[in-house]
Amino acid sequence: MDEPRTPVTGMTISVRTRRDVVVVDPDRFLAAARSAYRELNPGLTDAEVAEAVADVTDAAFALVERHGDLAPGPDRAGDPPLPGTRLADRPGGLSPAGRMRQVVLDERPLQDYGCFLPDDVFAPPTDH
Repeated sequence: MDEPRTPVTGMTISVRTRRDVVVVDPDRFLAAARSAYRELNPGLTDAEVAEAVADVTDAAFALVERHGDLAPGPDRAGDPPLPGTRLADRPGGLSPAGRMRQVVLDERPLQDYGCFLPDDVFAPPTDH
């Protein structure tokens, strides 16, 4: 018979993710971002979409909002490219350039800060 499991309570798990891409085709990148924004906001005109997705930051947020990632899908099948190698044939004009994740336990949850977040929410936690 299995031992009863003790529930994990009161623990906070934070996942920090870094996803790097290189814009290899700015026109394709902006077009993909505007298309993603239009999918999320189908009633907007072309002019309204162009105004809403006007720069790199707007474009990055539009892609993340629509797809959950800046460059969805696997980075590349098989061996990763050598450092400095760019993949020019990727949809959206973005070449994957690395991905990292870090799990941090028992960090104060962002929700508990209320309206007054710390100065740098991405700073690594310090020892208590």
